[in-house]
Amino acid sequence: MFDIGWTELLLIGIVALIVVGPKDLPGMFRTLGRFTAKMRGMAREFQRAMDQAADESGVKDVAKDLKAATSARSMGLDTLNDVASKFEKWEPGEAAKPAAAAAKPAAAATASAAAPVAATPKADAAPRGPNTEALAAAQAAKRAASRAKAAEKRAAAAAAQTETKGDA
Repeated sequence: MFDIGWTELLLIGIVALIVVGPKDLPGMFRTLGRFTAKMRGMAREFQRAMDQAADESGVKDVAKDLKAATSARSMGLDTLNDVASKFEKWEPGEAAKPAAAAAKPAAAATASAAAPVAATPKADAAPRGPNTEALAAAQAAKRAASRAKAAEKRAAAAAAQTETKGDA
């Protein structure tokens, strides 16, 4: 707290011994001990009063709500982490065959529904396959991460605004 080392304490003790004298030194230390105990008690009481005021004003509830709002689970970051880990483990040669085989029945089922869209040149130019699925997952992960970052910034701004209102 005061950053006083042993050498400083020894010097203070020697000076106190010389100034006060050996006869009155124990009484002085007793008085000093009582004074520090009284100061610690006052500090504890002040801290309790501040905690009680914070409880009554609802600051802890707001802080709990902000923590809940910015948690990874509520923002979908746990799903994002799952997708990112799957993307990191993805091997182009291994997953291409099973994904392509699974995509054929789904593509056949949606081909009749997508016929008007497929007639446009823009739709024909879009490549399809396992790489585009992984790319779409990565893009979704990036969008989720940017949304999470924006939500964190909004929560931090709200917390700062709440603290500013509480100080005023």
